Amino acid sequence: MKRVALLDYGSGNLRSAQRALERAGADVEITSDFETAINADGLVVPGVGAFAACMEGLKAVRGDRIIGRRLAGGRPILGICVGMQILFERGVEHGIEAEGCGEWPGSVTRLQAPVLPHMGWNTVEAPADSVLFHGIDDDARFYFVHSYGVQEWEMDSYGPLSAPKLTWSDHGGRFLAAVENGPLSATQFHPEKSGDIGAHLLQNWIGGLS
Repeated sequence: MKRVALLDYGSGNLRSAQRALERAGADVEITSDFETAINADGLVVPGVGAFAACMEGLKAVRGDRIIGRRLAGGRPILGICVGMQILFERGVEHGIEAEGCGEWPGSVTRLQAPVLPHMGWNTVEAPADSVLFHGIDDDARFYFVHSYGVQEWEMDSYGPLSAPKLTWSDHGGRFLAAVENGPLSATQFHPEKSGDIGAHLLQNWIGGLS
């Protein structure tokens, strides 16, 4: 059974995520311990609330360093909701810009939709070679709760590396619903709140842990 560390930095639906990951077949430990988070087979970074507050909490437990160390060693990470957003360079909320982890270029900005937050079930457009969405029907719906998102993918040069797999959704305009980039994956939606479909996605992620 794969060991998954669920990073506790004061943000995220930890118990809900723990139950979903266990249902998907992982041995889960909720932790803010640096070494435990570094050494687990997989690390899940949840997140709810404001971008700046999440970054403050993340840095308080050295979560930004944990993420960097794991990625340097090619060790898998899954970000969820604001846990996805903080992987980008910056977040802009109410005109205030906050620095993110900078693993991907780009900004998290307010969605251009008449009704916010984007709350409820929505479909996504995943690439055919996606690992996270393998075996999931194109019309499957996932559960979203957010007012901000990444609306443009700004990385256009990958050198010898494979281009990331980008999954999109739409609410008043297109936004990133998921990214798969080597050991680093993330979803804007909540797989832990997405029923059997979310469980399938988590099983796909856990199945890729070594």
